[in-house]
Amino acid sequence: MTLSARLKSLRKPIADSWGNALGLGLMRLLARAPLPLVRGLGWVFGRTLHAVAGRRRRIARTNWALCFPDLSEAQRHAAVLQHFVHFAQAWLDRSWLWHGASETVRRRLRLDGEVAALAGDTPTVIFAPHFVGLDAGWTALTSQLDRRFCTIYAEQLNQSVDRWILEGRQRFGDAHIVPRRQGLKPLVAALRAGEPLYLLPDMDYGAADSVFVPFYGVPAATITSLSRFARLARAQVVPVISRLTPQGYDITVLPVWEGYPTDDPLADTARMNALLQDMIAIMPEQYFWVHKRFKTRPPGDTPLYGAD
Repeated sequence: MTLSARLKSLRKPIADSWGNALGLGLMRLLARAPLPLVRGLGWVFGRTLHAVAGRRRRIARTNWALCFPDLSEAQRHAAVLQHFVHFAQAWLDRSWLWHGASETVRRRLRLDGEVAALAGDTPTVIFAPHFVGLDAGWTALTSQLDRRFCTIYAEQLNQSVDRWILEGRQRFGDAHIVPRRQGLKPLVAALRAGEPLYLLPDMDYGAADSVFVPFYGVPAATITSLSRFARLARAQVVPVISRLTPQGYDITVLPVWEGYPTDDPLADTARMNALLQDMIAIMPEQYFWVHKRFKTRPPGDTPLYGAD
């Protein structure tokens, strides 16, 4: 390898390291900023992302066209733009969630609804859909309730970012984070030991362990883990949704799902998607539309995202 080639191979990790340090430093600075300033920066960041992140913008527009076909093109465009803004604001909110004063965090996170359902030691699976405020919901539960919570963690390729996210999610309440690669056993054991599992099973994770059930009338590959965990641990299922507001977040604990799970994982998963649509209707622009929710297709079906 020539000297110039060696230097070139070193530039990227050095640039990445500096970029990570600057990014994480900015997040720590923003932790002390007034919330309107953080949200204002998120508004600018979100609109910029919408302009430059063409691939993700096309994915979100495709999802909206599939799920809300009755809306006009202009309405879908406005909704996708607002989604990018909410996405960016929620990302910058991790500054104060993970680095802000504890009193600030608790003041900005309003926990309400059927909170008593999470008391005691009843085995519990929390259905936490992919709204932009999912980290705020986790932080509210771990910081405000006297119970150890458990969740699954997908490790990040970048070690600095991985460490930052992991430390942020473990900030309060002796949180139990289980890497995805460890499989089901530690999660079932935690459930049976009385640790509620904060589960996000509403994305397309591929064909393995998935069934095709309707999501806005479109067959969507959906993992059956909510039904499976609840059945294995004889656990109740409690939905929790987190809504971004001008004051912070409203985290609402919804009533326990009656008659769930059943002996039919397909029916349980279809019910999950149907109830998820009711939750999305409350705040449609805050759902995670930049994910390819319909990437995995039934055999013989045409891909829905084109070259993306």
